[in-house]
Amino acid sequence: MTKMQPAAGPRILPRILIVEDDAGIGGLLALTMQESGMQATVVGDGRGMTAALSRQGFDLIVLDIMLPDEDGVSLCRRIRAEMTIPIIMLTALGEEIDRIVGLEVGADDYVTKPFSPRELVARIRSLLRRASYGAALPDARRRLRFDGWEIDPLRRQLHDPSRARIALTTTEFDLLLAFCRNPGRVITREELLSLTHAGLAGPIERSIDVHISRLRQKIEADPKEPALLRTVRLGGYVFTAVVEEI
Repeated sequence: MTKMQPAAGPRILPRILIVEDDAGIGGLLALTMQESGMQATVVGDGRGMTAALSRQGFDLIVLDIMLPDEDGVSLCRRIRAEMTIPIIMLTALGEEIDRIVGLEVGADDYVTKPFSPRELVARIRSLLRRASYGAALPDARRRLRFDGWEIDPLRRQLHDPSRARIALTTTEFDLLLAFCRNPGRVITREELLSLTHAGLAGPIERSIDVHISRLRQKIEADPKEPALLRTVRLGGYVFTAVVEEI
């Protein structure tokens, strides 16, 4: 797969890559986004997506799950292995299991057809706000350290104790940052939703739980017996690590 280049930083007009094989839907989405103050590029398959990502940086990807060459789930998994760019999955499938699969492979949100283009734009704006480097206040840009791990809110990066960078989705990063800023406090699923806007496309509790499960796979020594990110029965979650600013 061609090396994918991350977006170069905040822009006046966000660049959105639409991967959709239905030309009618792709054109409608591009027009709606352009009318909403965004730049939109439409490609029809995985090969087109890879080529577009190799040519320029984008701020968000709208990815159809049903494509002619490689399905969106597989493409999402490959993107997520290299980039932290926000991804919204787009599909005609409506079962909860399909939404869960999309979240588990690294999507940040999930929209089922038929949908309102304006609703999709609202979801895009929400994800872009959370991913924006310049949105944080100066005192919220300080790096945080816990158990040898280091999280950088400004660059939106996580490094493990060996200094290796760990790939996180937009939602996973926002969840971890919320926990690091509230160590030792039980946070309900509803609070996590308000802090991160996670799970917009499906049932709140299940969506949060999927993201938490994925986050545990990345930061816990034993995800089945989590020591850092614990479940509080009928309460939510608590981050047990000691967190310091650096």
